Formats: sequence, C-alpha cells, structure tokens
Amino acid sequence: MDIHALTRELQQKNDSKIVMLVADGLGGLPMSPHGKTELETAITPNLDRLASIGVQGASIPVIPGIAPGSGPGHLGLFGYDPLEYVIGRGALEATGIGFELLDGDVAVRGNYCTLDAQGKISDRRAGRIPSEESAPLAKVIEKVSIPGVQVFVEPVKEHRFVVVFRGAGLGGNVKDTDPQQTGVAPLKPVAVDAASARTAEVAAEFVRQATALLADQKKANGLTLRGFSAKPSLPSYQEVYGLRAAAIAVYPMYKGLARLVGMDIVGKAQTLAEQVDTLAKVWNDYDFFFLHFKYTDSTGEDGNFDAKVARIEELDAALPKIEALHPQVLIVTGDHSTPSYLKSHSWHPVPTLLVSDCCRPDPHTTFGENTCITGGLGQFQAKFLMTLALANAGRLGKYGA
Repeated sequence: MDIHALTRELQQKNDSKIVMLVADGLGGLPMSPHGKTELETAITPNLDRLASIGVQGASIPVIPGIAPGSGPGHLGLFGYDPLEYVIGRGALEATGIGFELLDGDVAVRGNYCTLDAQGKISDRRAGRIPSEESAPLAKVIEKVSIPGVQVFVEPVKEHRFVVVFRGAGLGGNVKDTDPQQTGVAPLKPVAVDAASARTAEVAAEFVRQATALLADQKKANGLTLRGFSAKPSLPSYQEVYGLRAAAIAVYPMYKGLARLVGMDIVGKAQTLAEQVDTLAKVWNDYDFFFLHFKYTDSTGEDGNFDAKVARIEELDAALPKIEALHPQVLIVTGDHSTPSYLKSHSWHPVPTLLVSDCCRPDPHTTFGENTCITGGLGQFQAKFLMTLALANAGRLGKYGA
C-alpha cells in the first residue's frame, strides 16, 4: 500500500487548520569552518520561541545525496514521492500563470540571458531584468514560426517566461539548454528518447529564431530553456488527504505546483505581509494553507549570505500574525537547502519545525541546522511530512485492528 492509499483509508474530518510555511532554500552552510549557517546567524526570536514548544528535525527532499529542483522539493513536502511523480518545470510555470495545457502539449521554462559577442553567456538571468522590461519580449519572440507547430510564449516574472509547443508527435523528454554557468554558450536541446526527437528539433529552431529576434536587446539578447515537460496528472489534496487546500504564493511556478495537486490559488499578494493578510482573509474557507517565501532561495543562489540572513529575519517577524490565527499545526521548513556558500541548491537535509498542542517537544530552544540534527523528528524523508501534519491535526485514524 502506498502513502496515499493509506491516507485515503485513514483520513478523518475535523475543524483543524494546518499551515505550512515554506522558506524556499532555507537550509544553509557556514561560510567558514565551524561558523554559523544563515539560519543560525539570523536573529529569530519567534522561531526560537516556537522551537521551545515544538519539535524539529531535518527533512530529506528526495533521497540522501540528491540536490532537488524546486518541483521535486515541493512535491516531497506535499507528500508526493518526487521519484514517482516527475513534473517538469515548464508544466509548473505554465500552470502557475493559468495557461491551460492540453494533452500533447510540451511546456518549457525559459530564461532570458545575456550573450557576449562570441555567443557565450555572461549573465544567466539577464541581470534579473525587471518584469516590466521582460514582459514585452514575450510578444517579440512569439513571432517565431515553425511549420506544423503552434508556439505560445507567456511572460512569467523578471527574467522568466514560458513557451508551449503544440503539435503532433511532441514528447516532453528533452535536456535543458542552460549550462548552469557563465563563459560558455547555451547547450543544444537534445532528446532523451525517440518520442521527443521532434521536440528537440522544434526547440532548436525556436532558439535560433528567438535569438535573432532578441539580437538588439542590451540585457536579454539570448535565452535558455529548462524543464521540458508534458501535461502531468496527480491525485488532489482533497482525494488523498480530505483537505480543502489553499496556496498563497507570489511566483507562478509555485502556484502551478499547488494547482497541480488541487490547491486553490488565493489572493494576489506580492509581499510576505500581504500573504499573511490573505491567509487571515481566507482562514475560514480552507483546512490547509501553503505559504511560499521565495527570497531565502534567491539570496542563497546569489551567494549573498547577509541578504539571506535578512530574509530569514523577515520571515521570523511575520510569524506572530500567523500564530494569532491559532492553527492546530504550524510547520516551518524549506523545499531544499540553498547555501550561500555553494550558490546553488544542495543535497543537505532541510531544517524543519512542527508545532502543535500534541507534538512531543524536544529539548531545543533555538532553531537551526545543528539543533535539527538532534531534534525529535530526526532525519526523515520529506514525503512523510504530510502524514505528520495530519496526525498532529487529528486527521488520521488508527491503522489496523
């Protein structure tokens, strides 16, 4: 029996509320031996107070040693085995902005980048070009014409966009063209299987034409493609957990992932404070609330230790308003670690804190990587976090006689 078959069987209804606050890329590393991580450096009186009444541990997003993307990282937190449910970033981005994928579509996440005179990438994110500058470029590159294929291009946020290819014989298994480094040219799209050979050809032609159309741009004169994916299908939160679930996120990709597991996307918040206000407004309408905070990840990817510390402190300051709503279960965690030291997602287990009136508190009075190592939750696979949440909310019955 898999996890969802079990939760379908054991789910119980009550009036409890569960809040999962996800600080993207929360986990970190010290910048020097025996130093403190970003979380341990931050001044976090609210997290530390919650640590004194809660239980903490370290969640493993996929399996030990594997650094996850944001998609697999969040799927694990939502209780979907990321090795079983594989969703490409393109589908997440497309769904997140409300684009309705059809069977046979292939969606791709695009990044504008800056190319030098030799065609090599000098900036992978085009200087994090603001949305008001990047959005009009979607109309520019949507002029690409490929026989037998419809091409849709939609702006997402900052340097990100979505391209959807619609036509016969397209598969979603194509390698990314982003080399994940500067000083080299974008990679060629390569099909991983025969069913995706046509998609690789279409993508190559799209890149060729789009790059020519962007040639006069100062920042965004090139592009890379990531996360080729077909339309996915997942069981919903209502089916497997019996929960009415709401997602309060800023970035489209995370809205997309939440929508794919049956969460309602609520509000139009653009800041953490607005997200918490939205939470209060819809509190009576849902049982489960997913709040996503992006900037602990982006600062880590930038290698900006101090900025990530500041973002963690911003997150900490928002907690009292969440607590004032009196959720039966409050979880603070991340989808993966993004140490400033590495400037990338990493395989390190993620600090996780769970507070409920029936949790078994451990001895810790602060929240950080070192305390999580010896916390009461221990190290556990993230896909079991939802069963812990349901149990602490009194929403799971007894298994067996």
